[in-house]
Amino acid sequence: MNFDIIVIGTGPGGYVAAIRASQLGKKVAVVEKESLGGICLNWGCIPTKALWKSAQVFNYINHAEDYGIVAGNPKPDFGAIIKRSQG
Repeated sequence: MNFDIIVIGTGPGGYVAAIRASQLGKKVAVVEKESLGGICLNWGCIPTKALWKSAQVFNYINHAEDYGIVAGNPKPDFGAIIKRSQG
């Protein structure tokens, strides 16, 4: 097979480069050592932001009365939180 561009690594720069090259009509190959999307998509930025959001929601619930809302006694389900971050 012949390619116009070969992108090595699909981290934040690699996948953007591959998508843009494809949009410009180039035939693109992507080489990735691990999971497609790299560190950012699979372990770093995006899953971390999902964990952060769960913590933020939990904090809001714990301080709901400050907003005039009675929310009861919340408790985190860490298994569900991790599952959401990996989804």
